[in-house]
Amino acid sequence: MIHREGRTLLFVLLIILVAIIYSFDYFLPSQNIIRNVVIGVGLVFFLIVLQFFRNPSRNTAKNPKHIIAPADGKVVVIEEAEEPEYFKGKRKQISIFMSPFNVHVNRMPAAGSISYFKYHPGKYLVAWHPKSSTENERTTVVVKTQAGTEVLFRQIAGALARRIKWYVKEGDKLDQGQEFGFIKFGSRVDIYLPLDVKVNVNINDVTTGGETVIAELV
Repeated sequence: MIHREGRTLLFVLLIILVAIIYSFDYFLPSQNIIRNVVIGVGLVFFLIVLQFFRNPSRNTAKNPKHIIAPADGKVVVIEEAEEPEYFKGKRKQISIFMSPFNVHVNRMPAAGSISYFKYHPGKYLVAWHPKSSTENERTTVVVKTQAGTEVLFRQIAGALARRIKWYVKEGDKLDQGQEFGFIKFGSRVDIYLPLDVKVNVNINDVTTGGETVIAELV
């Protein structure tokens, strides 16, 4: 399944590819080698963009105690960290890096109502830069679970990912595993949890958005 964020771009690229094929056949019918090379490069580029926007279905085993990975990628940070924007105190931070080859759909790590949302324009430092979580373009979302626990997660743009999309606003109620956003061409998602949370992943573990249980609330 192709994500809605990529359908227009893919349609335009397909039209361009068809136009290139038609142009060679009509204006340069004898240039078969050049035609095949150009079409081959164009087709490879189209397939690369196509995989960027894939949106596979995910089966979320819903559990109010579980924190589900909000993104496909690799765990790059597990630490106690200061969260200055909303909690203004220490939390357990887990960060997932999304490469350009990962699925870029972002999913709710927990069910509940959105108690806080803010979009921050900013820079486009590489996603692993220490200041990317505070200086890059980003969104901050806080979900309040039925038990009253608040979980903060942040979409962060990177050097390649320069378009963050979100589909939530304050007051919305969402299910665990439900899609809440999309980061075009990768980047990073940070999750801030209570300090006493049980972490179920390690650095460099690979996560599947909407399925991997990265932590458990106590």
